[in-house]
Amino acid sequence: MTITERIKQLKREKDAVILAHYYVRPEIQDIADYIGDSFYLSRTAASLPNRTIVYCGVSFMGESARLLCPDRDVLMPDICADCPMAHMVTKGEVDAVRDQYGDLAVVCYINSTAEIKSWSDVSVTSANAVKIVRNLPNKNILFIPDKNLGRHIAGQVPEKNVITVRGYCPVHEHISADEIMQQKEAHPEAEVLAHPECTQAVLNKADYIGSTSGIISYAVKSQKKEFIIATESGVLHELKKQNPDKEFYFPATEPICNDMKLITLEKVLHVLQTGENQASVSAETADRAAATLTRMLDLA
Repeated sequence: MTITERIKQLKREKDAVILAHYYVRPEIQDIADYIGDSFYLSRTAASLPNRTIVYCGVSFMGESARLLCPDRDVLMPDICADCPMAHMVTKGEVDAVRDQYGDLAVVCYINSTAEIKSWSDVSVTSANAVKIVRNLPNKNILFIPDKNLGRHIAGQVPEKNVITVRGYCPVHEHISADEIMQQKEAHPEAEVLAHPECTQAVLNKADYIGSTSGIISYAVKSQKKEFIIATESGVLHELKKQNPDKEFYFPATEPICNDMKLITLEKVLHVLQTGENQASVSAETADRAAATLTRMLDLA
């Protein structure tokens, strides 16, 4: 029996379902029951009846599934897979802005720890952030922790006063606008599709700016045959699956999230066999953090 066959057998035996982010390894995406970005996977996790969820992603994703599904087992194939940006804001920074503005909504990117969510009023993803911020009654918005997504939101909703902190995704922050232009020179007919976690210099070169799922959808619908992709390279697997007749190019310095790549078939099999690596959230933060996700799903 192959490792994938054993995984499928254990899924049936343990009433388990596998969720995978677009940034994990191709072989992990191939065994997943649901593949998507953070918003899709959060919404899916909340609706699933399965007793066990194996979440192939980083720690904040497992925490979110735990918050939305407190009665289920949420297993993380690699408990050490983390997101640096998920920690890039302090309680002191949030409290200082709350003290400064009486009419303030703290909007937390889902790419954050449960503790940070517990300081906030609503969570968002890159797919729904603009819609939710636009529809909040508050004029003043503290967006945490990603400064690049926050700046992009501010440009889309100029009627709001969007305040940001210094957080960023290292993978997207280090995508080079010069390398994007090198690919554009090599492939002049290609459209540039960029994630809003990128710097403004990269977004200025983009023909389309959107979430990971938005980038995939745009490529599917576009009449173009060539695309330059400014996001984590794991998305290529789904892009090629849905667009076998199209070409996709990445910057010369390939954008790779090493934490996402920690997930392997062997680790998925191990947690299914043992039930180890349960995602957990402390009791003192769980209710407040869960409320931000529930509000996100309601507003989105």
